[in-house]
Amino acid sequence: MREPEVVVYGASGYTGKQIAWQLAEYEIPFIAAGRSQERLEEQMATVPELEGADYRCVEVSHDREALRELFQGRSIVYNVVGPFMQLCEPVVQASLEAGCHYLDTTGETDWMLLLREKYGEAYENKDLILAPATSWMWQAGQMTAELALEEPGIDTLDIVYLADSNTSVASTMSFMRMLTHTQHYLEQNELVEWPAATSYQVNIPGVVKSLGALPWGGGGEPIWYQNDPRVASCSVLVAFRNQAMLAALMGLLQQFEQEHRDKSDEEREAVTNAMGNSMVAVEPEREVPSVNRSLICCHGRGNVHSRTVILRGNSPYAQTAVIAAESVERILKSQHTRTGFTSACETFGAHCLIEANAERGYLAREPRRT
Repeated sequence: MREPEVVVYGASGYTGKQIAWQLAEYEIPFIAAGRSQERLEEQMATVPELEGADYRCVEVSHDREALRELFQGRSIVYNVVGPFMQLCEPVVQASLEAGCHYLDTTGETDWMLLLREKYGEAYENKDLILAPATSWMWQAGQMTAELALEEPGIDTLDIVYLADSNTSVASTMSFMRMLTHTQHYLEQNELVEWPAATSYQVNIPGVVKSLGALPWGGGGEPIWYQNDPRVASCSVLVAFRNQAMLAALMGLLQQFEQEHRDKSDEEREAVTNAMGNSMVAVEPEREVPSVNRSLICCHGRGNVHSRTVILRGNSPYAQTAVIAAESVERILKSQHTRTGFTSACETFGAHCLIEANAERGYLAREPRRT
């Protein structure tokens, strides 16, 4: 076994196992790390694609010193432990101290803002990548946005996500805290707050019915584009085909505003964890392409030009894993253009991430010019 340059921290979870699968497909050696050796070995054994793969399981305490020792001499830490704002600052600190690029699968926009403001410069000074949300959410929307921005004059982006996959346990806890924290859209280069506990109706090309949608933390794309001279305004919504699910979420969000908004940060975090666990307590089965489909739409607008871009695909968690493996491979080959706080689309290019998923049958591109 070659000495691995990559650590997947939180590998025994639902998303971590998919990332491990794709790293094996890319023939990239890795360490599957987590707090329990027994659980790591048990869960890795459930991934048939790992038979004969170049990896090993390593138990590590969830503290800065132990993590730094594990990361020392590696190149990349891919963090899949969440909720991120609750758990992951020691992972970022240990990665920086060990001289590792840091990537994760967060959807939590307050976590993204914290990384940008607190650690972005330090990572850039060490010529390291700091790339949260290197995952379907929030890269798929940015892929469509980057294609829309190829049309000269586009400066306003309205993005909608639609997916039919069930969420994992950790993802559900993360999205409950995302929905109850400050959510932003970008308006004339300033981050503006979405109203709390409010849903919206959206019309998505190719979908007959209007669907309800939520800001879902506000989306990562307004953060990616806040200081981008090409973009003045950007909004992101996540639509629900299952409107009963939306109604249940709205009930929880309204309950949160009435009963928990004025509590301490620690108390609110405990509440959203409990809400998440009440919704999803068991990991879903691996996605089925004919069932677990996705559609991302970006309406790009300028003064006199517009462009609508649609990415139709399936299996968002599998897409996350491909984005992860493609990003890791490109870092190992020094095929990145930026360091510091950045997105996968910015430093590797939207087209390469689209093509990587398209090659595996998870994505197809359908741009429209209007």
